[in-house]
Amino acid sequence: MTTIHHLDDLDGQPHANVFPDAEPKTIRLTLDAGEEVATHSHPDREIVFYLVDGAIELALDGETYALSAGDVARFDGDRDIAPTAVEDSTALIVLANRTSD
Repeated sequence: MTTIHHLDDLDGQPHANVFPDAEPKTIRLTLDAGEEVATHSHPDREIVFYLVDGAIELALDGETYALSAGDVARFDGDRDIAPTAVEDSTALIVLANRTSD
């Protein structure tokens, strides 16, 4: 089965679930300039954060990373995350179940 969505057509602000009830969980995050998501974590997940457009300051465990359009970050979901939009921004976030090595 193949499912295709255009990010701009998804419902939900600031989070839209791209493929409901599917793994890995895939979210479109849209933030207006100055908007932020409160500090949180995603235990037992691996996170890939792809910034489609805009600019975001991504705080991970209190350390801040400046992301611009096209940047991709990968990190452990146990870390505290808090994205803040420097300008209007859209990100695609994949939350994969952590696998045992």
